[in-house]
Amino acid sequence: MTAHYTDLIDPPNAKSVPVSVKTYDFGEEGFYAAYFKRLLDILFVLVSLPIVLPVMIVMSIVVGIDGGLPFYTQKRIGRNGRIFTMWKLRTMVPDAEDKLQGYLETNSAARREWDCTQKLKDDPRITSIGRILRKTSMDELPQLWNVLTGDMSLIGPRPMMPEQRNLYPGPVYFGTRPGITGLWQVSDRNECSFASRASFDHSYRQDLSFSADMNILQQTVFVVLRGTGY
Repeated sequence: MTAHYTDLIDPPNAKSVPVSVKTYDFGEEGFYAAYFKRLLDILFVLVSLPIVLPVMIVMSIVVGIDGGLPFYTQKRIGRNGRIFTMWKLRTMVPDAEDKLQGYLETNSAARREWDCTQKLKDDPRITSIGRILRKTSMDELPQLWNVLTGDMSLIGPRPMMPEQRNLYPGPVYFGTRPGITGLWQVSDRNECSFASRASFDHSYRQDLSFSADMNILQQTVFVVLRGTGY
């Protein structure tokens, strides 16, 4: 099966992000990418639910006690440009967006860092509980719901926000479901520019296989155990 990417034509009622009218050919998908990968996603979520759900309930209570709603939702771009709602445990203060803009306006070094990586190593918006959740990657647990619904996969490109589309070079991101973890997530993370993610996504797409996904899952465990998330 050959996947084509033309004007981001989506299912009815799905929003999409405008891009070039050029048609991109992502090449042939093998059995794993076309069928088995999705099956593994569903099985993993169902098997892990008895463990993950109690942890998520406890963490949501802790976040709620810290102030504000325990869950945070944000629009992200999915496969074929479809916009979906991504779930996370809240790690930032309730007025995070206003605080970010004020911080960037008064800190030129932070502005340069944000423009390059779309992240801040010293982010003033993150709560004390949020730092722990991010270091352990537990803030990502609600995204298992996104995996179950098919918006995301366990492994794939890091889901980008609609406003970041123009910062991302090329179309390769749109050929695969975004993932909770992936090649970029277990590699440079904060150390590379946002645009550099495209090279990780291209490499992942080229090598997409069961063994490659298992290797990334193994590396993800090491990242979580080292607490190098963020």
